[in-house]
Amino acid sequence: MNRTEEYIHYNQLFDIYGNLLNEREKEIFSLFYEEDLSLQEIADLRSVSKSAIGNTITTINNKLDTYEEKLEFLKKINELEILVEKIENKKLQKDFKNIIEKNFVEDINNIRANEN
Repeated sequence: MNRTEEYIHYNQLFDIYGNLLNEREKEIFSLFYEEDLSLQEIADLRSVSKSAIGNTITTINNKLDTYEEKLEFLKKINELEILVEKIENKKLQKDFKNIIEKNFVEDINNIRANEN
């Protein structure tokens, strides 16, 4: 997986499972993947070593991959979106996409609430 594919992949997983991460992990993920800061820049901001940030990014990615392996929400969303694309009525298509997104977000929030 090249860097662009990695960014897309982990941003998709973060959109789905991000609420399962703690605040520190969310912040570091955002700085690295969304704001495109280097490991060193993040380390400087947080007053930690570059390797600590690298380890944290690896941990976050492993968590996101594990959530997807167990729950398969991204896989299910992609499969449903393929089916929805076959619907010719654009309004109905949009309505289905909104329902899909809303339901998966609610599921993730329920999982997070049950962890606490």
